[in-house]
Amino acid sequence: MSDKLWIFDTTLRDGEQVPGCQLNTQEKIVVAQALEALGVDIIEAGFPISSPGDFNSVQEISKAVSNPIICALSRAVEKDIEVAAAALKYAKKGRIHTGIGVSPYHIQYKLRSTPEDIIARGVAAVKFAKRFVEDVEFYAEDAGRSEPDFLCKIIEEVIKAGATVVNIPDTTGYCLPEQYGAIIASLKNNVPNIDKAIIATHCHNDLGMATANTISGVQHGARQVEVTINGIGERAGNTSMEEVVMAIKCHNSIPVYTDIVTPKIYQTSRLVSKLMNMPVQPNKAIVGRNAFAHSSGIHQDGVLKHRENYEIIDPKEVGVDESTIVLTARSGRAALKHHLDALGVELEGEELREVYEAFLVLADSKRDIGRKDLLELVGKYMDESNFIELQSISYSSNGAINAQVSLKIGSELHSASSSGVGPVDAVLKSIEKIVKPQVDLEEFLIQAITHGSDDVAKVHMRLIKSDKPYYGFASNKDIVLASAQAFVDALNKIPVKEYVTA
Repeated sequence: MSDKLWIFDTTLRDGEQVPGCQLNTQEKIVVAQALEALGVDIIEAGFPISSPGDFNSVQEISKAVSNPIICALSRAVEKDIEVAAAALKYAKKGRIHTGIGVSPYHIQYKLRSTPEDIIARGVAAVKFAKRFVEDVEFYAEDAGRSEPDFLCKIIEEVIKAGATVVNIPDTTGYCLPEQYGAIIASLKNNVPNIDKAIIATHCHNDLGMATANTISGVQHGARQVEVTINGIGERAGNTSMEEVVMAIKCHNSIPVYTDIVTPKIYQTSRLVSKLMNMPVQPNKAIVGRNAFAHSSGIHQDGVLKHRENYEIIDPKEVGVDESTIVLTARSGRAALKHHLDALGVELEGEELREVYEAFLVLADSKRDIGRKDLLELVGKYMDESNFIELQSISYSSNGAINAQVSLKIGSELHSASSSGVGPVDAVLKSIEKIVKPQVDLEEFLIQAITHGSDDVAKVHMRLIKSDKPYYGFASNKDIVLASAQAFVDALNKIPVKEYVTA
């Protein structure tokens, strides 16, 4: 039989501690409601004693969601616990998460204390928290580097004091999977009252092993995992929720299940990324833009013949519409034909061979082959080419920002003007007046390539059309021009039939 694995999400506490990722209360409520819809069991909503804003956020999140347990963090300090309890006043189900450092490093250098005093303080904190809530979680900070016998002793004592969950953090991300699994197994085998509490994992990713350590902990008896969306968190991050959930879903040998609604994973990932202004790395497992993208010809042919040849997860399981076949110099005929078919160009035999050879020459000189490139390659097999070319842009400021754009679509010239909050906004709005694909600009990233005031900017855009992503890239010393070029580059990858032109 499978046990329930409790998903404890700390995106709004540990994740929100990342510099530059702070959210206001309303944004935190939006994320909390998304986590509720995702099926998260416990939401760690904040550290109330740390600031009035955190206190208010925990309180307002408690009002805004109904199903998850709302958890508030505290140190093993009575004032912390009192404030946490006050912040949880409106929670339908509240939990106080209190604890103390347990490794020799923390005991000697951080807390300047003794093992006996640490146990006494941990026990006192749990007993004090039980005055306010029945559900009390104890964290043994830096348990990954603690002495095994001492860890067993303090866990036994805090369970006696009333802890319902005991959290065993690998705070510094130090452990190897077998080491972390052995810590959980040691608690299961050597703490006589361990059956009276749930063991929780809380692993950091300093050595890139947070997910592996968490899964190892689950295999050895942990039944709560503390995770974040996209793996965000202090330093190198926390355990990634989506990785743990999908690893468990893929491996029936792990005897647990979760209540996560996996088709909502991708949209939740994007929401957190957008609100926290923290882009997801392209090769991030499960939710990165390349997670279901294939550029190798061998892989593309295999996926097109049978998805499971190279994908262990159906993209739809995590909310991604379909896999992406990316055209590069490594692509084969099957991938090229797949893209040509999508454009409505059906080539076989000698015609396909001729276009493929021309494609390889072009692909050797370009990183990314788009719709415009394909239309040029097969131009003689089509009545007209409908790709978009940016002819010119101009903008001026007379109180408001106004822009003028000219595009060539196929053989026809089109112009439009618009105003905006800035030159980039005005230019993109002008383009949208001409080409009306009804797209959502989901990502807009600008990266410096060189140095100085004459820097070259690399622009990356991600557009969503009919729930499908399209990517545009450009680089130029003029940020406005680079932005327009990237926008047009992405538009050129949308199938012709999706367009309505002015």
